[in-house]
Parts: sequence; structure tokens; C-alpha cells
Amino acid sequence: MEATDTPQDPSDTNPDDVVSGDSSPDTDATISENLAHDSRDSPENASSAPQTTVEAPISDSLDDSSDPVPEDTADEPPQNLSNRPERGPTEPGPPARKRRRRKKFFTELNGSPSLAKIRRADLAKEVDIEALIAVSVGFPVDSLTEEEIEANVVATVGGTEQANYIVVRNHILARWRSNVSAWLTRDHALESIRSEHKGLVDSAYRFLLEHGYINFGLGPAMKEPKLRSFDGAERGNVVIVGAGLAGLIAARQLVFLGFKVVVLEGRARPGGRVKTKKMSGDGAEAAADLGGSVLTGINGNPLGVLARQLGLPLHKVRDICPLYLPDGKAVDSEIDSRVEVSFNKLLDRVCKLRQAMIEEVKSVDVPLGTALEAFRRVNGVAEDPQERMLLDWHLANLEYANASLMSNLSMAYWDQDDPYEMGGDHCFIPGGNETFIRALAEDLPIFYKRTVESIRYGTDGVLVYAGGQEFRGDMVLCTVPLGVLKKGSIEFVPELPQRKRDAIQRLGFGLLNKVAILFPYNFWGGDIDTFGHLSEAPSMRGEFFLFYSYSSVSGGALLVALVAGDAAVRFELMSPVESVKRVLEILRGIFNPKGIVVPDPIQAVCTRWGRDNFAYGSYSYVAVGSSGDDYDILAESVGDGRLFFAGEATNKQYPATMHGAFLSGMREAANIFREAKRRSLISPNKLNDVNEEVDNLNKLFDAPDLTFGSFSVLFDPGSNDLDSKSLLRVKFRGGKLELACLCLYALISRKQVIELSGVGGDDDRMRMLNHEFGVRLVGRKGLLSDAVESLMTRIRLARSNPNGGNQIQVK
Repeated sequence: MEATDTPQDPSDTNPDDVVSGDSSPDTDATISENLAHDSRDSPENASSAPQTTVEAPISDSLDDSSDPVPEDTADEPPQNLSNRPERGPTEPGPPARKRRRRKKFFTELNGSPSLAKIRRADLAKEVDIEALIAVSVGFPVDSLTEEEIEANVVATVGGTEQANYIVVRNHILARWRSNVSAWLTRDHALESIRSEHKGLVDSAYRFLLEHGYINFGLGPAMKEPKLRSFDGAERGNVVIVGAGLAGLIAARQLVFLGFKVVVLEGRARPGGRVKTKKMSGDGAEAAADLGGSVLTGINGNPLGVLARQLGLPLHKVRDICPLYLPDGKAVDSEIDSRVEVSFNKLLDRVCKLRQAMIEEVKSVDVPLGTALEAFRRVNGVAEDPQERMLLDWHLANLEYANASLMSNLSMAYWDQDDPYEMGGDHCFIPGGNETFIRALAEDLPIFYKRTVESIRYGTDGVLVYAGGQEFRGDMVLCTVPLGVLKKGSIEFVPELPQRKRDAIQRLGFGLLNKVAILFPYNFWGGDIDTFGHLSEAPSMRGEFFLFYSYSSVSGGALLVALVAGDAAVRFELMSPVESVKRVLEILRGIFNPKGIVVPDPIQAVCTRWGRDNFAYGSYSYVAVGSSGDDYDILAESVGDGRLFFAGEATNKQYPATMHGAFLSGMREAANIFREAKRRSLISPNKLNDVNEEVDNLNKLFDAPDLTFGSFSVLFDPGSNDLDSKSLLRVKFRGGKLELACLCLYALISRKQVIELSGVGGDDDRMRMLNHEFGVRLVGRKGLLSDAVESLMTRIRLARSNPNGGNQIQVK
């Protein structure tokens, strides 16, 4: 792996053992500006905000410090730095109501019982605590995962050996989960298992270790062993694109599995869409998670393991969420309950409709919003103005959970991940999730401010172009957000398969924005973590519809207002000053009638995730016409095991979550390890045959018929016809060394060769080749066709003739 400089260093509750409850992704983003100014990009040129007494800094930065990601989660909060006492409402608020931030109903479309029902039925069996722990981590109750089958953990799938293996696997997993701060050795795993099952212990222990289910994390006992190869072997070089959660955990695991890694990050910091902003002023300070912020379900969650290892307390997000009307009055509890019941019934009816539609006509899909509105009209739901505002609030909550408008969500598959949701409480981490990021990035070779422009892959390896440098490796792991793939910011050579490109376009990548405000003291009270606000205009139902209180975990009086749905898109067109003023109007409308003064803020930060060049949005969702299968397609490797993909949008079970990104990184580290082992098993004779084929081809190109730039051509010696076939080679060089190069090939016509040779510059030639000619470059294995072999045979015969081949050089 080559580069010309060195990496930069930028400046619990009990174990997750039992499945319960629901989880939902929370992702947020950030940007900066000044409350006293009205210009998003140039505070110094802006005028003061009218009718505003605050002089608090407002952030709206579009640089590499702002990003959203999936959400994730603290007991003893840090000491409140404010000298002012907390004040609660002087009059009773609305009755306490528990609200699930994500209400989803998933029904299998093939007519069989839902996975959720099957899972509950399985759990109802008399399984012991070890099996429950395994289930919470994602293992099935009485069968093997696809990963285990591929790893050949048992000789025969099914039967007694498999049953015994599952018991052994669950025991090892549970034993480590009982003490995640200690390294579990194979001998420790053997202690309580009968000797006749030693082979199963070896198999289960090796699988769990190599796939990152045990002995992972940030505890002292984990970090040291993870910095070197676990078996002393060196298995190759991997270039990792992106230093978010997926990239960081993959890098750490790959080092442990014997690989050399280099991580390329376009921002000046690690974390990607996980970003913690330190806010301060007037003696107060707080840590605001502008990107991923909530641990969504603590049971089995790997981030819960990290929190335990780092000694971070977990603060459960309390379910009580009072709602307020536009005039600031509390919503009547009876009306609230009635509308919530009606909303859930509408979702039930949609589930029954889609089940019937799929049974009648395959592959039918319509927007979820269209179906819900049709049922609302037919059943006369929420016709009263206040009831309609309440229904809109629930719809906004759904748009927040999915980062998109109801009109974009697939009715058939929008909740396809519901059966896999991790159980347990949703939690905050005190001090922000950047604590995880800093620890994960420590000791890794990360190159910051290296925006990747091109990834080239073939049978000889990979070349990654970033920040004016070329990085060569055996394999590359791409962890960039789906928004970046949709934007086409990275050139792939050869072009990605059509199957993957179609999945990239079908899946949705949505938007959620936030306004984080630090106040001099907590005026909303310490007995709630969330409260909601209703809007009169349906199109703006997502505007500051939900407020999160971070006072218990951030170190200061911090409120975060969420902007979802259509309002999130419009929000990015508003100035930060206008946005903060609007938030203050809402808060004062709620609390001033109660005799509670809402103070001027100390500092405010607004996010602009849609404008972030390293994300172009917040997190993925299943759009109309898409399905959960598209997540799996995005996860597929290409280029015969050279190019791999990770990130929340590659995780069908846990998309749009921080733990989903984390687990995808672990998954791909194991896949890269398996691919390296597969290559090492190729027989010496087969390797010699492959090397001989490559050598023979290289010898032909030692004397090309035509060269221009990095392009070389061998013409058909038996024909001068413009339609006759020619063999094209493009050499991608890595650094200054001749050996550090990657060669890709294509079969094109003599006419196309002439047109290419008339174009100046390799970049323009590549564009013509890919876009105008529609030609894909391939590695040596990709040339296995009768036409190519026949052409090469004719060239060899012609070369054996002393009169063969003129050579032409074109600059």
C-alpha cells in the first residue's frame, strides 16, 4: 500500500442480554453561524436579527464538521454546569403518555407468518438465558446463520452436530457477554464444555472471534491484542474509504485478522455522520450530538458493549412525551389517545391491504402516504381540526423515523427491518457519541482531507485516487454514505455492475435536520426527555415537531429540536437566524403562558445534512419500488473479491442506525478475511497457470501496435477493417514505481481506437470509453471469451512472422 505521507492525528445498565421493546433510528446533523447575523455563509456581512435580544453564536457550517448518521445511547449524568436552578412548569402539564418514536407493522408478503411472530414463538419456547443472549445478538434460535454455513462450522447442516454446535456457540457468546472487559480465550471457553465437544468449541470459538462477536471493543484487554495479527500471518493490504463507524471498526478488526490497512477520510475528523459539537458560553457548556445520537435498543447492541467497556453510564430515554397545540396549550389526553389509536388502526389496515395486493398481484407498490390518506378519508378519521393536527404529528414522527416524506415510502416494504429491531431501552451516552469515535480511531493509520475521486479494481488489485495521491492495495472497502453513491462522487473503474447501480438508485436516502440550543438554565423541567409541538399546516407538520432534552447527559441545559419530512427540506433554505427565532417562538408560546420565562440562548447550531458534500442526506429508507433486498445488493462485493461495501445502507436488518453501520464493518472484515483465505487455497499449479496467462498477455503488450497516454492497443493483424476487433489495455499507475500498477482490458473496434487516440488526456478518454462507447474495462479473467482468445492467437502467429507489427506512439 503506497502513499507519500503519513496519517494525520486530528485534534449501564446490565449487559445487553435479553430481547424486549422496540427501537428506532435517530439521526441528526449540524452546521454553524451566528444568531446575531442573518447570512448562512458569511456572518461578517450579515445584519443583526430583528427583534432579537440574544447575542448567541448560531452555527450553520457546511464544512467537514457537520454530518448525520444513524442514532444510538447514559445513568449518572455529568454535573450541570449552570449556576441557575432548574425550573419546572408552574402548572400541571398534560397527563403523562408513553410514545413509541417508531410505530411499524411488518407483514411478510409471501403469505407466511411474519418473521416477528415466528421470532416471538421461538422465544416462547423453553430456551435458557444463553440462547436468549444469542438471539439478542442476532442469531436464530435453532438454526445456523448464512455466515456460519459459509464458514462450514459443522460438517453437515441439520442434525445432532448442528444442535450441539448451537449450544456450544451460545455458551461461548454468553460467557464473553457476561464480562466484556476480559479477553475470552479458547481454553476458557473449553473449561465448562465436555471434552468430546472440543472440535465444536474450536469451530464456534474461531467463528465468533473472526466475525467479531466476541473479544471486540475498546477495553484495555481488547485494544492491545487487536493491534496485531491474531495468528501472526500477514494477509495483504486493504484500503478503507471512510472513517465513519463502519470504516473504523472494520479497520481495527482487519488489523487483528492480519491485514495492513489505510483509512482515507475526506473530512478533517473521524466519525462521518457521527458528530459531537462542544457548545459553550457564559460559564455553561454542553456536548450536542449533531449526527447519530440515540442508542436504539440496548439488548445485544455492540455500542452498548463499548459503553460498558469505557465505563459510560447509559441514560434511558423516558417514554413520556407531552404534546402542545400551536397556541401552546396542552393537548387533551382523551383526544390524544383516540387519535393515536386511530393512527395505529390505519397502519393495520394498510398492512392488510398490502398483504392482499401482493397475493393478488406480485411486485405492486404504492406510496405509504397515499394508502394511509385513502383509508383516513374512507373511515372519516381525524376530520376535526385538532384531531387532524394530532394525526399529522404522528405522521411527522413516522417521517422522522424514516428520514423521508410519506409520499416517498414504500407501502410494501417501508418497515421491512421491524422484525430485527434490537430490544431494550433507547439510551443517551453522556458527553456525546464522539467518545466512541475517538477511541475507535486511536492508533489507526487515517489520512484526513483525502476525498476519494476514483476506485479502480481488477485481478491485480486496487488503486484508489484521493487528494492528489494514489493508494494501492489488494482490496478496497468502500463505506461512504448512500447519498455519496447516488451523487456519483466516486468514479468506479470498471463501472459498478448494473444490478448494484439499480439498487443504489432504488433505495432512498432521506433527510433529518436539527437545531441544538444551549440555554443558561433548564426551564422546561427535568422530569421529561421529550415533548412535542403540533402544527396547523400539514406541509409543515415536521417543523420542530419534537424536542429532545439533553440536560441529563450533555453537561448543560441543551434542547434539540427536530425537523423532519418536507419541513427538513425547506429548513435548509432558511437562514439559521430565522430557524432559531422560530424555535424560540414555539418554546415561548408553550412556556410563557405558564409563567415560565424562556431565556435567550447562549449558543445555537443548525444542521444542513442535505448540503453536506460527504453525506448528501441523513440515512437510508425503503423508497417506493425498492425493498430490503436492495440493502443486500448494496452489500455485495464486486470485482471477484476486490471491492467491498459497508455502512448502514448495506445492512438489511439494522439500516439507519449506528449499530447497523458498526455491524456492517464487522461483517465486511470477515468477508475480506474469507476472500483472502480463499485465494490462499488456490493450488500452486493453478496460480502458475494464471501467472503464465498474465505473463503471456504482458509480453504481447511489450510491443503494442498503438499507444497514447496510459492506453495501449493490439490490432487484429488479419484485418484493417474499421469494425475489426482490437485489444485495449489501460494501465493505472500507483505512485512512482513501475510495479505499482493495475492493468484493465477491453475488446473494442479499430474505429473506436482511432477516436480514442484523437482525444487529449486519459480522463477524457475514460469518459469516452465508458459513457459514449458503453465499454467496461475488465481484469485478465474477464477476457475469457472465444473472440479474445482467437484474436490473441492471431497476434501471436503474426508476431512469429518477422514482418509482423508496426508500432505507433501517440502523445
